[in-house]
Amino acid sequence: MASKKKLEDLIGIVQTLRGENGCPWDKEQTRESIKPYLVEETYEVLEAIEQKDPEKIKEELGDVLLQIIFHAQLSQELGEFEISDVIETICEKLIRRHPHVFEDKKVNCSKEVLKQWEEIKRSEREEHNKDKALYGVPVQLPGLLRAHRLQEKAARVGFEWKEISGTIEKIEEEFAELLEAINGGDLVRIEDEIGDLLFAVVNFSRYSGVHAEEAIRGTIDRFIYRFEHMEEKILSSGRELKNVSLEEMESYWNEAKKLEP
Repeated sequence: MASKKKLEDLIGIVQTLRGENGCPWDKEQTRESIKPYLVEETYEVLEAIEQKDPEKIKEELGDVLLQIIFHAQLSQELGEFEISDVIETICEKLIRRHPHVFEDKKVNCSKEVLKQWEEIKRSEREEHNKDKALYGVPVQLPGLLRAHRLQEKAARVGFEWKEISGTIEKIEEEFAELLEAINGGDLVRIEDEIGDLLFAVVNFSRYSGVHAEEAIRGTIDRFIYRFEHMEEKILSSGRELKNVSLEEMESYWNEAKKLEP
């Protein structure tokens, strides 16, 4: 039985691919050219997790790991750092941010852990003259996820509704302002108010313990399932969707809702 490959084997393979006699495509790549793949592979991990498929999760995690090793290899070639430095940095960070595990600091619950984590992060930022509470949320994140993370950070420094009713009232307020903008026919203001309403809904979702990004992904999956069911029913009858009434489409849609797993 062949021995299992190790991290060092993957590092060696990437180095070979980038080497003199390596793969022409791999040798051409830069940080910018492979940047989209890191995001794409991460979402494929999320999809595998949602499908509860261990084999798929294993495969997709490997693809993400490849992206990390590849980026580290590019940095090594530029004389900046190598994968061992990446590992060293994250190890130091985990130990530093868990004094309740690696030192004698006491915490009573996960909320205290998160508060402590944010305080430690803030002290780290101050060392780098980056002491703003919202610092560190990547602008490249999907909108709902970015909103959630920003609200989360704001809440940890006290900018938070005392009761969930406050988040509901904010949704009602933003919806009223959106209707007012629609009645006024101002497209710029309509866009602004839609953004405000979405932001308020994300805040309610976060306060409720539901992740808005996951919620919308679930809704999208259900939409696809119902639409494809409707589409299959119509196409199997020899017709096209454009020739079917909305009422008939809706009947198939409701049928799909009842059949959902």
